[in-house]
Amino acid sequence: MSRALKGDFVIAVDTNILVRFLTGDDKQQFKKALTLFESHDICIPDTVILESEWVLRYAYNFTPDAICRALTKLFGLPNVHLTNPILISQALQWHEQGLDFADAMKIHCFEALTSRLRRFLTICNFPWLL
Repeated sequence: MSRALKGDFVIAVDTNILVRFLTGDDKQQFKKALTLFESHDICIPDTVILESEWVLRYAYNFTPDAICRALTKLFGLPNVHLTNPILISQALQWHEQGLDFADAMKIHCFEALTSRLRRFLTICNFPWLL
């Protein structure tokens, strides 16, 4: 386990904290979220990113570009850690190009699984299944 950079431990945030931090719609909750981000290493699970994108799009009317910009800036903070940064990076890139964010995440996972399966079948000498 990696050592926390800012505090004694890493905090995993939920969708509510992430949305409050990005929108600032509730000043009191924004200040609490800001304090967390300023004082601790933050872990953001993939599911929280997926839910947050949906909330920002449907409840706050963020455009895909605005969502991608906000999340990219957030994920660039030195104390923010993602559970699967390659997945999220690819999903954001495809989302910027017009693909639905959830679909982009699914496609990336499917491609990774397919690649692993091909490698397994090749190693096990089952080329006729490829």
